[in-house]
Amino acid sequence: MLIILSDLHLNDGTTGETLSPEAFALFADRLKELAITASWRSDGAYRPIERIDLVLLGDVLDLLHSNRWHTAGSVRPWDDPQSPDLIDQITRITGDILSQNQESLSALRALASEGEIAIPPMLRAARPASDADDQPVLVRTHYMVGNHDWFYHLPGEAYDALRQKLVDQLGLANRSDRPFPHDITESDELLQTMRRHKVTARHGDAFDSLSFEGDRDLSGLTDVVTLDLVVRFMIEVEQNLGHELPNATILALREIDNFRPLLLIPVWIEGLLERTCPHPAVRKRVKQLWDRLAEELLSSRLVRERDALSSAKLVDGLSHALRFSKRRSTGWAETTAEWLRTIRGADSDSFVAHALTEPDFRNRRAKHVVYGHTHGAEIVPLDASHAEGYVLDQVYFNAGTWRRIYRPASFAPSGHEFIAADVFSYLAFFQGDERKGRTFETWTGTLGHMPAARSIHRIDAGLGLLSAHAAPQAPHFASLLGNTTGSASRRHS
Repeated sequence: MLIILSDLHLNDGTTGETLSPEAFALFADRLKELAITASWRSDGAYRPIERIDLVLLGDVLDLLHSNRWHTAGSVRPWDDPQSPDLIDQITRITGDILSQNQESLSALRALASEGEIAIPPMLRAARPASDADDQPVLVRTHYMVGNHDWFYHLPGEAYDALRQKLVDQLGLANRSDRPFPHDITESDELLQTMRRHKVTARHGDAFDSLSFEGDRDLSGLTDVVTLDLVVRFMIEVEQNLGHELPNATILALREIDNFRPLLLIPVWIEGLLERTCPHPAVRKRVKQLWDRLAEELLSSRLVRERDALSSAKLVDGLSHALRFSKRRSTGWAETTAEWLRTIRGADSDSFVAHALTEPDFRNRRAKHVVYGHTHGAEIVPLDASHAEGYVLDQVYFNAGTWRRIYRPASFAPSGHEFIAADVFSYLAFFQGDERKGRTFETWTGTLGHMPAARSIHRIDAGLGLLSAHAAPQAPHFASLLGNTTGSASRRHS
């Protein structure tokens, strides 16, 4: 059985909340349940599976969203990756992330410990033995890198030592003396695991020209936007305007770490200020601060160099997307999203078009193509082949995320309104006659997010206003991600 999860974005706690350890406890329970389910075979017999491969598909640790880049030295990810200062910064941020998420990572490490995932043995009648001790299932955890943890793909002894910390803390099957793979072909064990399950998988940043420029050992443009605009903006807002902004605005702005895609952040800020900050002068100062930082970003040598090499008028596009003073009078979000799709070579936010070009899809070696990166869980049928009584169904999946996500409201797209929800997704793939011959199972849980402060001063004409005084009712699983409401869904192939 193969399990894939992606985009946990565990951080050092300086730019936003990190994932609750209870999410990992829930995952461990689900993994044991899946192991038992997978042990039931096509012929109706129960034969315990012997192995689970767990693939962490990139952006598991998030080294970019950290205040440390601004408060401890001037080194940046796009500096010489072998410089002692950058290695020291990466090492310290990694250590802070491991410390901040110690309980969660202990739960993840325990999965690879003998006996943590254990299931009933088989009786002679090919049925589970209810009166015998459970038998352990081997769990092999593989770490692949994305665009927020690409540093672990860098070669060198200093990075080997850093990888060894991750191997120890996460219970990984990776070798520490080799770069963690960005492509499955970079690891023989991972490649064979994928082949057994007829899966090909990658983080997906390779299809995002702002995050990946052809070499995973180099920083992408989103690194610059993240650090020198988004993270810096939050630091300066709290330092320079924190005493003037309402508490509701400050609390909401601390959610900026959860917002994807990055280039829609100013659209979100616009609606947030209109909703929570009743003082026009203060709203103007926040926007001016953002624009100043955006202008410094756009005029930086790094961005100008990339603009010179790009055929997409990069600086012009970023300027219209990022600066309030350059925003469209209507359809700002739609225009930005369309520009993003253009430079990524797709006609939608989905990466399914790229799945159709995968060599393993084309040569029919893979039944399933899996990406992460977008944070949007997806299942899209690709092709069905029929030959001599044999059927090959090929499907694209996006593994989603374990984070809070914001989506634009559909009623009035130009109103700059977004609704948040906490999401928890993973994928399971079965080989041979596991799971009674089923090929995959997906699970996505969603918890509606209740903002900590509900200060609202804007009332849309004719729409009325829902009562802001009704006490939220906590669901039975509220402890997982806080006092929220929502629903969970489960799908099977």
